[in-house]
Amino acid sequence: MADMLIHSMAEHAGILLPALRISGAKEIVEIGSEYGTMTRLLLEWTRSRDGRLIAVDPSPSREAEDLFASEPNAELVRARSLDVLDGIDADAYLVDGDHNYYTVLNESTKIWERTRTNGRPFLVFYHDVSWPWGRRDLYYDPPSIPAEHRHSHTWDRGVTLDDPGTIDGGFRGMGSWACALQEGGPRNGVLTAIEDFLVGKEEELGWICVPAVFGLGALFSLQAPWLREMAAHLLPYHQNPLLERLERNRLECYLNVIAWQDRWNEKAA
Repeated sequence: MADMLIHSMAEHAGILLPALRISGAKEIVEIGSEYGTMTRLLLEWTRSRDGRLIAVDPSPSREAEDLFASEPNAELVRARSLDVLDGIDADAYLVDGDHNYYTVLNESTKIWERTRTNGRPFLVFYHDVSWPWGRRDLYYDPPSIPAEHRHSHTWDRGVTLDDPGTIDGGFRGMGSWACALQEGGPRNGVLTAIEDFLVGKEEELGWICVPAVFGLGALFSLQAPWLREMAAHLLPYHQNPLLERLERNRLECYLNVIAWQDRWNEKAA
């Protein structure tokens, strides 16, 4: 099923790479390298600009590890983001790691504190700000989330559109991740974390949401020298109704494929 799903942050490269160019970013942090699809593009970017890439992932894939074998100006940090972000400075951050409220809120806070210290403009791109993880926690390693911040969750059941609970079938991790049993409510999901982080910073940070391929979010400093050009680049995508409709159609089609495959497997069993 996963092979059919367009899911990588790299699908947003046509938005992300021009944004990096506008900001003049040379030092970049990528949180969550997965299979290295976006990592490869970022390595090409930093290499061409004599920059530096730091990828942070506690369990990187072999594909991602291989990308760093001969890159003197790149580093793969095998650690949880919350354990290392305190000591990393960058011009831009791509957040695509553990898609849950606790992790994203604290990642954002740590990056904010670094920019307050080093004086660099705040520029962070977030993946999975739309359905299904915008308002529902996902956990790759539930015990790593403090119990008081961890929702009741399931490894086996899945999610589907317009249902705040879970179902037998649907979009599911097949043992690779767990998700909260309920969508919505306080302290639940990536978008909720970003909204709570923004409280009190509305005059300092701008927000853009691209509602496609699980949603791309951007938070950026309203005092940055590149603000005008960045806003002109990103605003046409913000909550674009055509993109929203296309994403809804894409998800409906994919969920129908999952349901068809489940029925086929039941018959074959």
